[in-house]
Amino acid sequence: MKKLKFILSGGGTGGHIYPAVAIANELKSRFPDAEFLFVGAKDKMEMQKVPQAGYKIRGLWIAGLQRRLTFDNTLFPVKLITSLLKARRIIAEFKPDVVIGTGGFASGPLLQVASFAGIPSVIQEQNSYPGITNKLLSKKANKICVAYEGLERFFPKDKMVLTGNPVRQDLIDIDSKRAEALDYFKLDPNKKTLLVLGGSLGARRINQLIAKEVVGFTAQDVQVIWQCGKLYFDEYESFNEKENIQVLAFIDRMDLVYAAADVVISRAGASSVSELCIVGKPTIFIPSPNVAEDHQTKNAQAIVDKGGAILIRESELDTQFTGVFNKLVSDENLQRNLSENIKKLAKVNATKDIVEEIIKLIK
Repeated sequence: MKKLKFILSGGGTGGHIYPAVAIANELKSRFPDAEFLFVGAKDKMEMQKVPQAGYKIRGLWIAGLQRRLTFDNTLFPVKLITSLLKARRIIAEFKPDVVIGTGGFASGPLLQVASFAGIPSVIQEQNSYPGITNKLLSKKANKICVAYEGLERFFPKDKMVLTGNPVRQDLIDIDSKRAEALDYFKLDPNKKTLLVLGGSLGARRINQLIAKEVVGFTAQDVQVIWQCGKLYFDEYESFNEKENIQVLAFIDRMDLVYAAADVVISRAGASSVSELCIVGKPTIFIPSPNVAEDHQTKNAQAIVDKGGAILIRESELDTQFTGVFNKLVSDENLQRNLSENIKKLAKVNATKDIVEEIIKLIK
């Protein structure tokens, strides 16, 4: 059998990068001799994160349109043409069998060029409301793997497959890693551990909330791992001097941090929701209101409706958070119920199911 070649493109945030890495890892386990190439946006986090995962990456000079008139917007046509030309060169040199896009600006030029060249392409859409790139690409894509029902209003129904979102395989069995996790993060096994996740870039409102609530956490004997995001690390780094508080810009060992956590506060981006279903931790979702069609609230509501999590809107934090958190951290039955219910919603085989769809397209 010939050596297979795959190009994967997705980035801008962890929510687009890690699904691509998870798909690549699953393909690699099935085709150990296959060649992989990632394509990302030049100045985005994928340029660091993908090589750390063991894969080569090429960068395109591409960015999204800003909602207001900026100098970057005037450069957009130039960036797009430059990126299309470079994508064409990359595809001509690498000669992939299938191209896979997981969202983000770089996947636009790449999948566009692939479809013109007659190379099969797969889109993996993580959210309940698709981004503009995937909506535009869906007309030419061969297959669209989705994580939510009801996306027929955005995508051709005959191309869609409900697979769920890819998650890191190292999250499947975190219970066995509890002791290692406590040691890795130097945590006290006799205290409850709160994990705060604001997404890979950070969440201003969640950071403001945690900064205000630190005294209360300490009074309840709760230790905190607070992922504040790289944009906010300088502002909140000083909290590391407080006892039982760890502030991190980014967390590389998500398997261990989930294993250590007793309670989670999180945004409701698609990848985070999918991961939290897998790990089954009692969770308070605080969705970002600053996203298209308020899709994070819809992502979280789908879990809340099944009794699997608590949702607090940003506008309600000042009045509701303290009472809700105090009840959750002190009520073992509530923790157990949330944990059991969210786990029922996990799509453990999502990565494998997506790879099955990719394999069907290999000529």
